[in-house]
Amino acid sequence: MNNSKPIYLDFQASTPIDQKVLLEMQPYFTDTFANPHASDHAMGWKSAIAVDKAAQEVADLIGCDRDEIIFTSGATESNNLALFGLARRAAILKSPKKRILLGATEHKCVLSVGRILQEQYNFIVNYIPVDNKGRILFSELDRLLDDDVLLVSIMAVNNEIGTIQDLEKLSAKISDTGALLHCDAAQAPIAMDTQSLATLADLISLSGHKIYGPKGVGALYIRREIQTDIEPLIYGGSQQNGLRSGTIPTPLCVGMGAAASLLRSNEVREKRKKLKASRDRLTRLLMTMPCKTTLHGDIDNRHPGNLSIGFQGLNAQDILGALQPHLAASTGSACTSGIPEPSHVLRAIGLNPDEANSVIRFSLGFETTDQEIEQSVELIKSVIHQILLI
Repeated sequence: MNNSKPIYLDFQASTPIDQKVLLEMQPYFTDTFANPHASDHAMGWKSAIAVDKAAQEVADLIGCDRDEIIFTSGATESNNLALFGLARRAAILKSPKKRILLGATEHKCVLSVGRILQEQYNFIVNYIPVDNKGRILFSELDRLLDDDVLLVSIMAVNNEIGTIQDLEKLSAKISDTGALLHCDAAQAPIAMDTQSLATLADLISLSGHKIYGPKGVGALYIRREIQTDIEPLIYGGSQQNGLRSGTIPTPLCVGMGAAASLLRSNEVREKRKKLKASRDRLTRLLMTMPCKTTLHGDIDNRHPGNLSIGFQGLNAQDILGALQPHLAASTGSACTSGIPEPSHVLRAIGLNPDEANSVIRFSLGFETTDQEIEQSVELIKSVIHQILLI
């Protein structure tokens, strides 16, 4: 292998911060550093104005109002606040709605919250099966929905296999029953137009570092009418409508707002088209490997940068290990207590453990070049040849 710059194909795990975003953030680390909740002086007001502007930019990204955006530390906290917040308040009020429905391919943090709500709060948690492309089975959702369902949580764009759900159809079906819909949309802004997303869901989780913004910041959209139905996770000075106390990190919020603004620009649609074309090219080239390869997820309706490929008879960890430090990609495997387990997403779409352990997620970004694609294919082909010879 050559010693050229490593190729990064793990953009769904984290994007680099955009230079324009970084420039907007910098003054709030040094010059405009006052606490945005310091309401007695002009320096605090200036920071507060910056946070309000950032909240408006995030709101514009999904089509809601500024006061419906709660800044968090990331999508994991947003998911926790949405599910725990709603369920704990319902438990306090002794609501008859004791069931929660989770998509079978949700992010691990959502599934973990579901387990805690079942074990410690006596909620009944049901999992909505998906088809072999990762799409929610509407017949199963119909079977599970009833007037005792408090909340349904369905991810907009899957983080492993890239499948995009039909949120419009899902939203209509769920709202008819009186249940609320939470949507983990961390992957959505890169993958699709999200400017009407808030008309489809009651709660929406977002992440800064998935959209060319900074790490350590996220947001939760909470529809105004249900904000009193949310029990906070963090108590203190009643910041952010009393839903998430603590000093807001002004530079990080500014960065997330700036990233959200960039994703609303006219160039993004063209970038998505180019991203999809690059992804499709890499797909075609990987189908020429010296072993059988299989594409997983929805072929037609998926994240434009996502490529989930199984290398039949091989172990994904072996391939990625041999590629280091030349190429960054990821597997869907979870490591719990030191014991590797097949991805729950891949198992949910019907793969057996060996098949699941053969899958690598390659996720391209707006910056991925044709040259990087060609070099990636050469590297992967070389590694597979070496493994097959052992």
